[in-house]
Amino acid sequence: MNTNLKVGIVGAGNIFRTAHAPALANHPEADIVALCDIDTDKARARAEELGVPPDRVYADYRELLERHPELDFVDISTPNAFHSEIAVAALNRGMHVFVEKPDAVDAAQAEAMAAAAERAGKLLMSMRNNRFRPAVQFLKKVADGGHAGDIYTGRCGWTRRRGIPGKGGWFTTAALSGGGPLIDLGVHFIDVAIWLMGDPRPVAATGATYAKFANADISDSEHSAFGERRDNGVFDVEDLATGFIRFDNGATLQIEFSWAANIDEEANFVELRGTKGGLKYRRGEAALFKELEGTLVDVFPKLPKDVPGHAEHLAHFIDCIRGRAKPINTPQDGVNMIRILSALYESARIGSEVKL
Repeated sequence: MNTNLKVGIVGAGNIFRTAHAPALANHPEADIVALCDIDTDKARARAEELGVPPDRVYADYRELLERHPELDFVDISTPNAFHSEIAVAALNRGMHVFVEKPDAVDAAQAEAMAAAAERAGKLLMSMRNNRFRPAVQFLKKVADGGHAGDIYTGRCGWTRRRGIPGKGGWFTTAALSGGGPLIDLGVHFIDVAIWLMGDPRPVAATGATYAKFANADISDSEHSAFGERRDNGVFDVEDLATGFIRFDNGATLQIEFSWAANIDEEANFVELRGTKGGLKYRRGEAALFKELEGTLVDVFPKLPKDVPGHAEHLAHFIDCIRGRAKPINTPQDGVNMIRILSALYESARIGSEVKL
């Protein structure tokens, strides 16, 4: 008897094709049994690649859920604005849910998802793939082991020289994405920074957003391939965001995220200052800076080859469903993240600090 988990897919775009599909197709305990995308040509193409029968391909997620009550979990990779709606519907039917980041586009939606998961007694998890990078895993052990001491401030970001994804499509349309690089990229490394800091509670945020490259057509980033470009489409989001987050323990975090800026090269990073040591993550590598026997010491660990972490997170999700692991991130983490992003956007709009 096949006891594999039955998986339904909602959203068959590039992030599903490149990250979710290989992870699920190659997992020994997951069977993709149904697939949905409003672009039926895209849905049929993904289904053929994955061996999903044509009669299990849908344009409407509601039909997929209705026709497949046997699903163990639903994997969601749609534009951001639909994450909450689909997740709540699946949870209400007693299915576990894994959703691509960001969790939602506003705090109310994130809270609705968390409440639905609690009511259903089902697992809800949003993609936090960067927690699974070897360098980040190492730094988490260093931080939890007390080697950094009290982590009291830091900075994080993901800055691109030219890397606007799907210009004119849903990524650059606020009604579908919820924003630009702050909600697209910020969720990644704000999450890593807060996780390494020991999950302090955010209490206030100050932000500023800029849109200076809506007319730029040059790209030097592989990441601009995500999303589908539309000539003469909408571009009503920021291309760069900066900000400052305060936490309940007095710690602070500076942020900068951009799709386009006149810088030397693309990079993602987290730098944290602790009383015993400083932690650094940059482009898949880790470092620890501290004193040892009266001497300043820089530690650069030898780590396994860097991985994006998507497959590892999906495997962890399945382990959690099976009862072999405890969730590395929770719905409340998602609520806190969306509250932070929303506060940063609101602060940018009104020009002053916003309390959370």
